[in-house]
Amino acid sequence: MDIITYSIPVFFLLIGLEVWLSRRGGLSLYRFADSITDLSCGILNQVVAVFTAAALLGVYWLVWEHFALFDLGDGPGVWIAAIVGVDFTYYWFHRMSHEHNLLWVTHSPHHSSEEYNLTVALRQGAIEPWATWPFRLPLAVLGIPPLVYIAANAINTVYQFWVHTRLVDRLGPLELLIVTPSHHRVHHGCDPKYLDRNYSGMFIVWDKLFGTFQVEEEAPTYGVVRPVASWNPVWANLEHATKVWERARGLPVREQVALWWAGPTVFAEPGGPKDVSERPKYDARVTPRTLRYVLAHFVVALGAAVALLFAAASMTLLQAVVVATFVVASIVAFGAILDGRWWAAPLEGLRLAGIPALAAFLLGGTPAALLAGGAVAVGSLGYLGVRGR
Repeated sequence: MDIITYSIPVFFLLIGLEVWLSRRGGLSLYRFADSITDLSCGILNQVVAVFTAAALLGVYWLVWEHFALFDLGDGPGVWIAAIVGVDFTYYWFHRMSHEHNLLWVTHSPHHSSEEYNLTVALRQGAIEPWATWPFRLPLAVLGIPPLVYIAANAINTVYQFWVHTRLVDRLGPLELLIVTPSHHRVHHGCDPKYLDRNYSGMFIVWDKLFGTFQVEEEAPTYGVVRPVASWNPVWANLEHATKVWERARGLPVREQVALWWAGPTVFAEPGGPKDVSERPKYDARVTPRTLRYVLAHFVVALGAAVALLFAAASMTLLQAVVVATFVVASIVAFGAILDGRWWAAPLEGLRLAGIPALAAFLLGGTPAALLAGGAVAVGSLGYLGVRGR
């Protein structure tokens, strides 16, 4: 566990506060399906991290142990250097991820929401950490100790949460130094003037130094140029890779490599950038009953995911895999329900049928566990009002 895991309750508290403030002010900042997908992408990111974070940290530790040029210790100056260094390397990963399809595959899920609120901050690509860590290794070579690096990286990540809001306007002189909500709203805009701007994580000075800064003028249109048009969090992670793969198939190897290294603009529509400000947002009509159903079961899946994060170290590998499978199956099913897919009801039926077995497996097969799981499944089946398109 790390700072990010312990920050989860704070994240949800602030999300609740933003929902309350937006409703009190008569603002429409949230859509149910979009926010569920945001949180589902965040869950997927953290579930993958349970099984991979140690490997990524291990590589950093090995580089630091064997190739560090300096023994810096862990004094205050090193902490400052680590925080600045993490943000500097984040800027270059972030910029490169917008300029090359291979990296955009990992980062594009974060941009695929057409809303802008605090749940979008949690909409992270499942494999993005694998694309980020090569940019961090120079810090290990310079001698930033692993524990200091972990903390600095967590601070950088947690900082970026609060800038995903429309409730905070300009912040005066602070706009000159740190990344603010106004700066980051520009970054999430898909209007031609806002594309590929304001990459910094904490310190906006990097964009001003390297020529990628753009001030917020008119309100941005949020999302990507070609919307994903699905509430499925797994598809949000795969959509751009599928697009590149389909275009690359059949091309000579050299051209395939060039396509993966090209920028996402190779998929732009003919005629150059289009005005996206009036385009309709993706939506899918579902009944209030279905929304209540998805919300109730999402809370259960979220609880299972949080339990996995906090208890993974004490679980066997098999237990962790079983819980992770249940969580991923759940969020995929919820996305299918909200999209109105024909296969949503069969998948949800299979998921529900597995709840008794999951309860029995995790709780030692006691009669109480089996009874509890069966009651949840039967009650859910009785309430399920989902129909495919």
